Amino acid sequence: MALLPNQRREKILDLLKEDGSAKVGDLARLFKVTEVTIRQDLEKLEAEDLIVKEHGGAYLKNVEDQVKSFSLVNQDNMDKKAQVAEKCLEYIEDGDTIILDSGTTTTEIAKKIKTADYKSLTIITNALNIAMMLGAEPGIEVIMTGGEFKPPTLSLTGQKAADFFSGLNVQKLFLATAGISLKAGLTYPSISDLVVKKAMITSAEVVYLVADSTKMGKSALASLGALGLIDYIITDPELDEKHREVFRQNEIEVIIA
Repeated sequence: MALLPNQRREKILDLLKEDGSAKVGDLARLFKVTEVTIRQDLEKLEAEDLIVKEHGGAYLKNVEDQVKSFSLVNQDNMDKKAQVAEKCLEYIEDGDTIILDSGTTTTEIAKKIKTADYKSLTIITNALNIAMMLGAEPGIEVIMTGGEFKPPTLSLTGQKAADFFSGLNVQKLFLATAGISLKAGLTYPSISDLVVKKAMITSAEVVYLVADSTKMGKSALASLGALGLIDYIITDPELDEKHREVFRQNEIEVIIA
């Protein structure tokens, strides 16, 4: 089903918040519309002071300042994300090797780990901000993937990031998502991340999805796959009963923070 213009512009903005920039031609192919339509979309977003148009594409406004300040773009529902992160510590034990995905909720997990008393922990991450936060902590070994740098999310992505996980066997993955849809499953604003998420899931024995209740029923641009890819979801108490039932039907244990 074709997106309405305002829906398409919203997804274009979400993609720019994830990747930092995009080309007109790539957006036209992605959304299956003409380049003229995409240019009109970008003009509208620029008029709303959200992006900056450039020849052949556009980039997110203020992204350079955000990188310099090491801040993430999405700061919504931080109280819920902190609540979820606190619960995650109950599932991280000394001696574990874990993967921390990039994102605001996983960054909150890193903050909680930093103030906890772990003696021996190995953390694999594609998030530069998480590596910088935990890299000098005694007892914590941080390993980073390679890949292409995405300024708004301070993360590494693409095939090189995915290749890092080839042959790895890690105990636990704490996976982020942009939206959880009954029809589309786990969804993300950017296609480039899908190969990395899949590689993380393949290398992990147990997959914890960390997502606050506002992510439920939302659908971002790109679908990773069905909910059955995860073993547990850690979320906040505002998760409604219909979504709890969906997870139960998919044999996913719901952990409430």
